[in-house]
Amino acid sequence: MTLNIAHRGARSLAPENTLAAARKAFEVGADFWEVDVAVTADEVLILFHDDSLARTTDVEARFPDRAPWTFTTFTSAELSSLDAGSWFLETDPFGQIAAGKVPAHEQAAFRSEKIPTLREALLFTQARNRRINIELKRLPPPMDRFPVVDRVLSLIEDMAIDPGQFVISSFNHDWLRRVREHNPNITIQALIGLSQTDPQDWGSLEFEIYNARCTLTDEDQVRNLKEKGIGVNLYIVNDREDMLRFIAAGAAGLITDFPQTLAGFLKKRELYSTPSNLEASNGRK
Repeated sequence: MTLNIAHRGARSLAPENTLAAARKAFEVGADFWEVDVAVTADEVLILFHDDSLARTTDVEARFPDRAPWTFTTFTSAELSSLDAGSWFLETDPFGQIAAGKVPAHEQAAFRSEKIPTLREALLFTQARNRRINIELKRLPPPMDRFPVVDRVLSLIEDMAIDPGQFVISSFNHDWLRRVREHNPNITIQALIGLSQTDPQDWGSLEFEIYNARCTLTDEDQVRNLKEKGIGVNLYIVNDREDMLRFIAAGAAGLITDFPQTLAGFLKKRELYSTPSNLEASNGRK
């Protein structure tokens, strides 16, 4: 069965990389929520994607003299004071508010949404017995030499998170090798396709799971790799036809901004692939 992986949470329905996006992801049927790990100036692990805080917070209004507002130059206390939800209401990035898909009470709650720490995200996931994909990314200066792999592993161990509740992914495959050496029971996923145009480098297929750019991957690749025992997750799969063709090809998972749409397709596929329904469709009782 193809896994439904909510990209930065259900970010078409709630502000990305927030607990609100996580709640919504699981409410609509996601199997995982995928997050980006960042770090503050005082070495607190948080969830954030862009180098700059400007797109998804009110940092420009709060700290007008701190341009370009790189997250690594702010303390955790400063970041916790920011509004990380109102931008979603103001921009409606995926048109789901205009389409009536986001209830008014949820919209009102977004105005108090904060940037979560990784600890808060793991606690949320652990308490609900859910699963999280932790992406480790390049960190901008002045924290570019921060030992993010070691700190994430230490946090996971301190919290006694079950290895079945998380995976670690990264474009930095040396980091993944370090995770594997530290604990081979942790599932790692190798991201490829950083360039939107250059051919993807599958290397020697040393990893069991690859997260590949969907626009640079076709169904035959997915099928062939599956036959070799290699799982392929595709990102970012938002188009309905792409969802259907990659599900049919046997993709291990689809990373999507629309987990609500993917959940519907997966439910229908599961319904019609059960033995009783196959028999009914063939006219047998």
